[in-house]
Amino acid sequence: MNQASIETINASEARQQFSSLLNRVFRERNRVVIEKSGIPVAVLVSTEDFEQLQRLDEEKARRFALLEEFRRPFEGVPADEIEREVEKALAEVRAEMRAERAAKMQPR
Repeated sequence: MNQASIETINASEARQQFSSLLNRVFRERNRVVIEKSGIPVAVLVSTEDFEQLQRLDEEKARRFALLEEFRRPFEGVPADEIEREVEKALAEVRAEMRAERAAKMQPR
C-alpha cells in the first residue's frame, strides 16, 4: 500500500480550490491539511481513510472498555499494594517456571 501524500493549504485557498482538492483526495488518495492562521484546523481524507479511522476508534474504545473492566475490581486499592501483589504473583510464576524447566532437565 502506497503512503498517502499529505498537502497543507490555508483555508482561503482551500475554499477557492475545493473541487480540485476533493478530486485529489478521491482519485489520488491524498490527504489535505487545512490551516487557519498557520494552525491546522481540519483534514480532508478519502472515505477509505475515514472508515479506517472509524475502525481504529472502535477498536480503541473496545480496548479501553476492557481495561476498565480489569481495573474495576481494584477500585480503592492503593497503587503500592497492587504493585506489591503483582510483584509477588510474578515471583511465584517465575519460580514455577524455573521448577518446570529443572524438572524437564532431570535425567529419567
